[in-house]
Amino acid sequence: MKCEISLEKLKQAVTLTEKTAGKKTSLPVLSCILIEINKKTAIFKSTNLDVGIEVEIPVKTNEEGIFAVPAHTLSLFLSQVENREQIVSLDSVSGNLNIVVGKSKGVIKTLPPEDFPAIPVVTDGQTAEIPTDKLVKGLKAVGYSAAVSNVKPELGSIYIYHEADTTVLAATDSFRLAEKKIILPKTAVFEDLLIPFKNSLEIARVLESVGANALMKANKNLVSFEVGGVRITSRIINGVFPDYKQIIPKSFLTEAVVLKQDLINALKVGTVFSDSFNQVRLSIDPKKKVFAIDTKNADVGENHSEIDAAITGEEVEVSFNAKYISDSFQSIEADSLSLQFNGRNKPMVIRPVSGDQTFMYLVMPMNR
Repeated sequence: MKCEISLEKLKQAVTLTEKTAGKKTSLPVLSCILIEINKKTAIFKSTNLDVGIEVEIPVKTNEEGIFAVPAHTLSLFLSQVENREQIVSLDSVSGNLNIVVGKSKGVIKTLPPEDFPAIPVVTDGQTAEIPTDKLVKGLKAVGYSAAVSNVKPELGSIYIYHEADTTVLAATDSFRLAEKKIILPKTAVFEDLLIPFKNSLEIARVLESVGANALMKANKNLVSFEVGGVRITSRIINGVFPDYKQIIPKSFLTEAVVLKQDLINALKVGTVFSDSFNQVRLSIDPKKKVFAIDTKNADVGENHSEIDAAITGEEVEVSFNAKYISDSFQSIEADSLSLQFNGRNKPMVIRPVSGDQTFMYLVMPMNR
């Protein structure tokens, strides 16, 4: 089997599929990209059994073939090839893949393609056209709040559902909660979804690189997104996401409005002296108009920082994990933040003051 292919398109296909291929796996073929050559197209596939990616690009050939080539080796070889040569020659011979680019030639050992697992295709269920930029922004806005552990799969997922005229994305690890609302076309109606957090990272990475609108297909077990010859398929969690609305305060007793950069700077200094739990104490005194951040480590020392703030309400003093606070800043484009409190040992709610009001972040206190 021999074919010619555009170097640019080949690199794009390998870039999209390589990261999904398993790095350390008991099944070696999972570390490969499966390449299926037809008379007009080549389909590149990779999977880690949790998420699968397929990329279709045009090729020039009169033959058909299929082979599984180690993703890392192929990617590394292509990354070293100069882009002056635009055409790549691929030839699968006797268990090897011969690659010729200009004056460079590589011979990569392949694995039996029949060992490569089939990537499921969503043929039933619901469909909706989704603007990829909005979905990617939503996934990135909340993903870091999902649990890393798989003990409770629903907490290691991003929950996507409809509320009135908006689509809501939420994630929580029970210590903090992030919620982002996005506006999708009215035709984009689908049932609630629980997408594993790690899979959502891959979905965001792939969709961000292809742009445009994606056709989403979902049934009770799988969800896929298709756009521009690219399809990514993920399993979904069959579980119940916590009823998080119950813990979001309807009102607050204390509010401090601060510049985001001031808070970022104060937390950076504070964490130099924080303990192993990254604990910081926020003290707000409306009468003295003081917003203070304190950290202390018996082995290092202590720090006290004050930042300018517009304060209303009652005096309050609460401790939080500094990292949990800082994580939310990537989702807030506004220059100013509203920090809302309801007394000691109660969660803090962070919202942007102006501009985009579609993001909300809640952090549980540290009772140490």
